[in-house]
Amino acid sequence: MTEFESKGQRFVALCMLGTALFNYPILALFNVPGVLLGVPALYAYIFIAWAALIALMAYVAESAG
Repeated sequence: MTEFESKGQRFVALCMLGTALFNYPILALFNVPGVLLGVPALYAYIFIAWAALIALMAYVAESAG
């Protein structure tokens, strides 16, 4: 398997992870009245999950193989 195919498969897996993280059942878990550092839990989850996906994509893009 070439390096390009391997990275492509990892990006597809990250896309599927993102779809799962931002789908209704998972979002419903964080739709609670609590706050995290003054930010509603749902908004904090969305921001943290979004930032984690970007970091993972950067890692995959920059990895050697």
